[in-house]
Amino acid sequence: MLSGEPFIPETITVHLGAPDADAPNVTVPYIAYLKNVASSEIYPTWPENALRANLYAISTFALNRIYTEWYRSRGYPFDITSVTQFDQAFVYGREVFQNIAWLAEELFPFYVRRQGFAEPMFTAFCDGRAVNCGGLSQWGTVALAQQGRTPYEILQHYYGSDIDIVRAAEIRAATPSWPETVLAPGAVGSDVQTVQIQLNRISRSFPAIPKIADTDGIFDANTAEAVRVFQRVFDLPQTGTVNEATWYRLSYIYTSVKRLAELNSEGLRFEEIQRDYPSELRQGDYGEAVRAFQYYLAVVSAYYERVPRIEISGEFDAATEEALRAFQRLYGLPVTGVADRRTWNDLYAAYAGILASEPDTECVRLYPNEVLRTGVTGENVRTLQQYLTAISRVDPAVQAVSDTGYFGPLTRASVQAFQREYGLTANGVVGAVTWDAIAGVYSEIRCGAGKRPYQAPGYTIK
Repeated sequence: MLSGEPFIPETITVHLGAPDADAPNVTVPYIAYLKNVASSEIYPTWPENALRANLYAISTFALNRIYTEWYRSRGYPFDITSVTQFDQAFVYGREVFQNIAWLAEELFPFYVRRQGFAEPMFTAFCDGRAVNCGGLSQWGTVALAQQGRTPYEILQHYYGSDIDIVRAAEIRAATPSWPETVLAPGAVGSDVQTVQIQLNRISRSFPAIPKIADTDGIFDANTAEAVRVFQRVFDLPQTGTVNEATWYRLSYIYTSVKRLAELNSEGLRFEEIQRDYPSELRQGDYGEAVRAFQYYLAVVSAYYERVPRIEISGEFDAATEEALRAFQRLYGLPVTGVADRRTWNDLYAAYAGILASEPDTECVRLYPNEVLRTGVTGENVRTLQQYLTAISRVDPAVQAVSDTGYFGPLTRASVQAFQREYGLTANGVVGAVTWDAIAGVYSEIRCGAGKRPYQAPGYTIK
């Protein structure tokens, strides 16, 4: 997870033994898990404020395991164990105490976090008699409750004054954080930004891994090199791409260096979980993220007969939703009309397949799935430079550039001039939206038809 707001899962999967023990896994409703653990860990005769404080700690501990994917990031098919040596007590099939069950139903949406941090904190605890620890003492909560302390004051006594008890924004099914698609150069989005942010923090502890200057959600050559070095350091195949094994190793190492599953956690600040790309796009949204999504959808609609054609406007309108629903039906996705993470990844994969089989045309080319920015070299840069020079002959605001194949300061300045002229973000970076705009103007100059790649593909997939 590690890149979004914490939530309450509908279910939790418990391993009925130590992590490596040959024991079954059981998946139970989260609230049933909370009732079970609380009935196994504490006594129903304790003062209510002590029970409440313990329930907050028990629930937050479990949410920390889920949020950090503590076990799943290491390849285990469960969220938590039933062994107190590693986690907290869970006795499958046991009866629960009624007063504890009532309190659990009231308190299960809440968790504890450090002020200024996003993740459910690692609320370590022990019984306080047979075992003592640096966190909460379960028997100690009884004495504090008898002194008149509130549940919040009891938690502050053990975890410090800089904590909050907050309500989770939503209750939903937990899904693996792995995006189910290999992230490679050319990919864009919040998943790429998650990888970049994690790599940069890991590089502070492992300096051989190069820093990524722009954690902007664009998988460029610098990101690929940082991934490749990470893979070498942690004995993974050095592909420079992020598959499932690399994704979860990143998650585990990131959690470890930040100590997110420890009482003295470095913490996740809110700016660390915010992403430039929205997690969902829907009708009524607008902006460059919508334009980028529409570009890929427009290309797919040109090649797949069952997906209606759309215009790239930057506004998620009814026509965009209709085409999106058609694409979701075509790919066996839930037909929601909302561009969620899974839909985006399947759309991107469909586009990549089209790109791989699309012959070059005289007038205009599809976006080559390579982000072009300062320092990049190659034929795609040369093509871009030729497009810009042709545009400069009819638009003096755009500077001509030599087609050297090197993206240097002059090319960046020409791109920025074009972006300003055509109402785009003038960052000097050429992604799908800027490439489409430049290619569209070039095709109008060269071919006189204003033809875009998604308007005349030459063949249709039925």
